[in-house]
Amino acid sequence: MITVQIVLAPPCGEGTAPSAVWVVHPLVLLSVVDHFNRVSKIGHAKRVVGVLLGSMKQDRVLDVSNSFAVPFEEDEKDRNVWFLDHDYLENMYSMFRKVNAREKVVGWYHSGPRLHPNDILINELIKKFTANPVLVIIDAKPKELGLPTEAYVEVEEVHDDGTPPLKTFEHVVSDISAEEAEEVGVEHLLR
Repeated sequence: MITVQIVLAPPCGEGTAPSAVWVVHPLVLLSVVDHFNRVSKIGHAKRVVGVLLGSMKQDRVLDVSNSFAVPFEEDEKDRNVWFLDHDYLENMYSMFRKVNAREKVVGWYHSGPRLHPNDILINELIKKFTANPVLVIIDAKPKELGLPTEAYVEVEEVHDDGTPPLKTFEHVVSDISAEEAEEVGVEHLLR
C-alpha cells in the first residue's frame, strides 16, 4: 500500500489534532494519470479534477482506496471562471456507495502541477461531501525525480487587525510507500 502521512492542522477554536496516516492505494495514482492522459488525447493538455474515496480505519488511519474523475472546465484566461459538474459528482458518488458503502469522500485531486487561486472555491464545493477534505495535487507529467504528489488542507488565517479571515491551503507532509504485492501489480501494469 502507498502510505501518505499527513499532519493535519487543528481547525480554528479546537484542541490539537494528532497526525493522521493516509494510506493511498496505487490504483488512485494510476487513475489520476489515466484521467489526465484521456483528456490530453483529445487535444486539451489541461488540469483534471476528481474525487478521492476511502474509509477511516482504527488508530486514525485513513484508507484512500479509490477515486473517480469529475468533468471540469476552466477558462484559461480567467481562472475565476470554472465549472465542476457537481450533479455528475453526486450521481457517481451515489453509485460508488451502492458498490461499497464504507467508502466515503475524503478529498479531491487535481493534476496540478501547483495550487490555483480557484482551488479554495472548489474545496468549498467538496465540503458538501466531507467536512475537512484533503487536496492532493498529483503531477501527471513530473519534470524531476521525487514524489509526484503534494497534499494540502484548508486553513483559515485569522488576523488581529479585524480584517476578515483568509482561507488558504497549508502544505502537509506526505510520503509514499507500497507493500510488495502492490508493487508487483503496479510494475506489471506499467510494462
